[in-house]
Amino acid sequence: MPILPREPNIYPETLLDEATAELEAGEDSSRRWWAFYTRSRQEKQMMRKLLSLRVPFYTPLLERRRKSPAGRVRNVYEPLFSNYVFVFGDHESRYSALTTNCVSKVIEVVDGLRLSHDLRQLQRLLDMDVIVSPERRLVPGMRVRVRSGPLAGFEGTILRREHETRLLVAVDFTQQGVSALLDDCQVDEI
Repeated sequence: MPILPREPNIYPETLLDEATAELEAGEDSSRRWWAFYTRSRQEKQMMRKLLSLRVPFYTPLLERRRKSPAGRVRNVYEPLFSNYVFVFGDHESRYSALTTNCVSKVIEVVDGLRLSHDLRQLQRLLDMDVIVSPERRLVPGMRVRVRSGPLAGFEGTILRREHETRLLVAVDFTQQGVSALLDDCQVDEI
């Protein structure tokens, strides 16, 4: 089976900025974030259908190198949060997403502004040329802001591992995130 090329994981491309601005303005808008928990391995199928329906969505993707059984190395794009597709819209957008037949459960996001900030920061980190690692379980730790280096301005939680320090940038809603390697001298406690 051939591996498909990278497909859009956000529609429109300015969605995260637009959603954050709209939510920060506090306008009496009917648009909000919805988290769709998809059926197993249906995230990309749902994104394709949402794109054709022109429903605003976002799913963070990580590029991974995989070796095929024949020994060929290929780049694959895997959802960072298994089974999650985030939709920003009104009840009509929610209904359109449900018609994709890829949804297992719909979760209304209570704090949309916080989710919007988390997703925006996560996408900024993924856009940078920084090696990140998925973190499936959040470990309580010190909240920090990076003061220097390529990650300056990022906020997150420090994870300590054997002989290295990693900054965890998390999406609290899913209790998942990514981590990047950094030095202790680059961070200040919040």
